[in-house]
Amino acid sequence: MSKTFSFACVHFTVAFTVGYLLTGSIAVGGTVALVEPLCNTFAYHLHEKVWAWLASRRAAETEPAGVLPAAA
Repeated sequence: MSKTFSFACVHFTVAFTVGYLLTGSIAVGGTVALVEPLCNTFAYHLHEKVWAWLASRRAAETEPAGVLPAAA
């Protein structure tokens, strides 16, 4: 968990710094530091869903015809 927290701190710091350097505004830098990680979290969730869907399609394509998948 400490590594995850450390990465979150780095992410917020980078987002703030980029926003601040592009605009010169602490308020904009702070807003970017809060909004950008939230958007990335949502995008990552969608990204994982798409990859899971693709994996299930690939698995279905490689199963021999007439064979039912094993029960989970």
